[in-house]
Amino acid sequence: MNTILDWTNDFLWSYVLIALLVGLGVLYTFKSRFVQFNQIGEMFRLLKESPSTEEAKKKVSSFGAFCISAATRIGTGNLAGVAIAISLGGPGAVFWMWVVALFGASLSFIESTLAQVYKVKDANGYKGGPAYYMQKALGARWMGVLFAILITFCFGLAFTSVQANTITVAFHEAFGTNRLVLGLVLTAIVAVIIFGGVKRIAKVSQVVVPIMAVSYLLLAGYVIAINISEIPGLIGVIVSSAFGLNEAVAGGIGAAIMNGVKRGLFSNEAGMGSAPVAAATAEVSHPAKQGFIQTLGVFVDTILICSATAFIILLAGIPTGEEMEGIQLTQIALAEHVGPWASIFIAIAILLFCFSSIIGNYYYGESNIEFIKESKTAIFIFRLAVLGMTVFGSVASLSMVWDIADLFMALMAITNLIALFFLGKIAIAVLKDYLKQRKEGKDPVFYASNIEGLKNVECWQDESERDSKVKLRKEA
Repeated sequence: MNTILDWTNDFLWSYVLIALLVGLGVLYTFKSRFVQFNQIGEMFRLLKESPSTEEAKKKVSSFGAFCISAATRIGTGNLAGVAIAISLGGPGAVFWMWVVALFGASLSFIESTLAQVYKVKDANGYKGGPAYYMQKALGARWMGVLFAILITFCFGLAFTSVQANTITVAFHEAFGTNRLVLGLVLTAIVAVIIFGGVKRIAKVSQVVVPIMAVSYLLLAGYVIAINISEIPGLIGVIVSSAFGLNEAVAGGIGAAIMNGVKRGLFSNEAGMGSAPVAAATAEVSHPAKQGFIQTLGVFVDTILICSATAFIILLAGIPTGEEMEGIQLTQIALAEHVGPWASIFIAIAILLFCFSSIIGNYYYGESNIEFIKESKTAIFIFRLAVLGMTVFGSVASLSMVWDIADLFMALMAITNLIALFFLGKIAIAVLKDYLKQRKEGKDPVFYASNIEGLKNVECWQDESERDSKVKLRKEA
């Protein structure tokens, strides 16, 4: 099974996904006129925006949707994933993680804006994502169902096992904790949360994500500050290794690119199709607002948190290689800087990072199961499967859980990127509408009629359109 997984992953990542991810990232960076860079100020402004009505306050806020997606972004990929990338691809892998983030951020804007345009109403507010825009905009329900199955297996099951694996390995390294016992305790806590619904997930994420991210960044900032004189040289090593100019410290340019792209995508999820599921839940006046918010999430994840981990590891100067597994490398590296207590700190931090990721991953799966078919039985079975994968991941080998995750991540991202190739022009039109209204001094408000030819949109009709449809239904 490992041989099959390795061959399939090498083929998909080497010949298909890298070309699609980087190619479309560059394409939409230019088509959007570098939206991920020239609208940074707007992204921070929108992050502070509060719901304008009492009804809106009852739904998931823009910041709440940002936290749900951040909960899945910020986790294993930032601590263990970066360590694995450096172990297998050398310092150059960090450079390619940056490239994926900088260009992939444009894809995050496109997919999250589309998710808002084609979102639908449900009992708790809104739901949506790639499966919905594949069906509504492309008229390809089969493609939407395929994506829904892939994201359910990828996030709900495979990624859950990765998060659980990282938690138990980190605690075993720090405290010598029995991995199975800890896995059972973790599973019990996850069970309590996932039976509480999306609002509870948003509330938990809003508290946990900012605390864990800020705490980790403060410690990383301290490590960088005490080693500040070495940073310019370290960046030089990262860049030279990325292009195979420093083979003594890397596995070669191919290994650097593949591992940088793999772990970069795992961490920031730009173009993968996961963050749009969270983006669709937000109550906003214009779809582009969530596009901006989710784009900011890519930078926070990779440029800040992943870079912090990379600097901690590379500044420690300890030998890296395949024998050093994931989170253990980060723990040992941080201990070199601040002392043995760092191993305990990382274990606690990874618990918070990964736990929030598990509950966010669960929501992605549940939302997409509902797209295929509204079934309480299916949701109940899925919840049991999530709990089962939490136990499995707690005791499985690192290579097994990561290889399974890489396979489903590649298949899911390829499916979504194909859809974005055909639908990106809609998101670009929505962006132009937003910027036009901002230039006129307005707080942008979107209606489907703003974009000529926009069809199959449920939540963005103006009052005259709604009244007309109600009248037609009554006459029928």
